[in-house]
Amino acid sequence: MQIQGKTVLLTGATGGIGEAIAHELSAAGAKLIVSGRRADVLARIAADTGATVAVADLADREQLEALVAAHSNVDILVANAALPASGELSDFSLDQIDRALDVNLRAPVIMSRLLADQMVSRGSGQIVLIASLAGKVATAGSSLYSATKFGLRGFGAGLRADLVGSGVGVSVVFPGFVRDAGMFHESEVELPGYVGTSSPQDVADAVRSAVENDRGEIDVAPLSVRAATKVSELAPGVMSAVVRRLGSAKFTAEMADSQADKR
Repeated sequence: MQIQGKTVLLTGATGGIGEAIAHELSAAGAKLIVSGRRADVLARIAADTGATVAVADLADREQLEALVAAHSNVDILVANAALPASGELSDFSLDQIDRALDVNLRAPVIMSRLLADQMVSRGSGQIVLIASLAGKVATAGSSLYSATKFGLRGFGAGLRADLVGSGVGVSVVFPGFVRDAGMFHESEVELPGYVGTSSPQDVADAVRSAVENDRGEIDVAPLSVRAATKVSELAPGVMSAVVRRLGSAKFTAEMADSQADKR
């Protein structure tokens, strides 16, 4: 799909990665609708890109449905909003579990369900789901977050198969650790030296490629991280043991502590 002149609904636009995506799609000629919870940040993005602002909390089901109803004619959905949800499951209240599931998984599913029908009726459209490499490899302290991102991967793959021949594509983008903006950057946790990072622009470039080339899955990470992910998919037990020996427990505990207030 050519992005020029197309209408894009981008959720999670107020995060640094979302902002990079907004600028990339705006530069490609998209007519943007940017959504998030922070009206002041959305206003700044709109001033830079000419976007329409749509304030919404995707954990609130009425707000979610109202957002989709107000923008049901979009050509492209980029479902980027997510909560960190790092930490051991026993550390989460039931309300926090529900909120993570609602924002990270239920909202993209519902938006896709409601918008895909309109796209199919027009014979064109693209749905881009922003997952995470934690949706391919689960580690200690990631059970809830990985559950939502593994779910997003399966949903995207199944929906893509359902829509073959309809003119509507579905893509899932899997960022690894992203520097300079986003959940990991805001945690201020130092990565082990053997783990590389990507930039917000790398993620934005992947989103653009997903739309323009209808790519089913795109991993956004340095080659070493992508290779380790592939090994983990093929031999999860072996890789899990290796990661533990490399001290992943300390790192994941620090991540969980730093992100606890965002649950």
